[in-house]
Amino acid sequence: MDLFGETTDWEIKLKPILNKYKGKKHPLEYKNTYQLLVMVILSAQDSDANINKIAPVLFEKFPTLNSLSKTDLETLISYISKVRNFGTKANWLLEIAKTLKNDADIPLNMKELTALKGVGRKSANVILRETNQPAEGIIADLHVIRVAPRIGIIKEAKDGNKVEKDLMQVLPKSIWSEIGMAISFLGRETCRPKPKCDECPLTDFCFYYATEVL
Repeated sequence: MDLFGETTDWEIKLKPILNKYKGKKHPLEYKNTYQLLVMVILSAQDSDANINKIAPVLFEKFPTLNSLSKTDLETLISYISKVRNFGTKANWLLEIAKTLKNDADIPLNMKELTALKGVGRKSANVILRETNQPAEGIIADLHVIRVAPRIGIIKEAKDGNKVEKDLMQVLPKSIWSEIGMAISFLGRETCRPKPKCDECPLTDFCFYYATEVL
């Protein structure tokens, strides 16, 4: 059931953005699973652009999880000091590196990923999607939190886990892997805080467009 108490075939309605963004790489400019894990953790409450900026020097110094496991907190902080909450994130990364030790041991399932410090469901969903694993949830980043209720798929909620849970209840599992990122890209490019409705492919059924624009 959707926001209006009616059954909606969202898979068909959302096809334009699924087709447009399917398989499009996440904006974090990672080169392997190790880099993806580190960058996803660093990007929490920070911008992808900022993480992309500091990443090359960081990974030149620490090219693997094993090399990261052998450094100390002070040294690591010197490479990520421009990242929000860098002290906490440095501790998380060192704990993960010392626990896993090798890139090959990075888990690729929801349960083990979310057991790592600094990895919540949103981060785990991103890692699973980018490494082509079966979806165990739906990416619910700040763009999805804003855009999904606007479209009318779910009711508004500020908590990402609540948004994800609500989306999982109304969207078929067959599109879980791609739909979160598709909505996120729509939010980054078109359905911004000040939306560009004239450029959006979903206006035929968008709740915001029907109530605020028309």
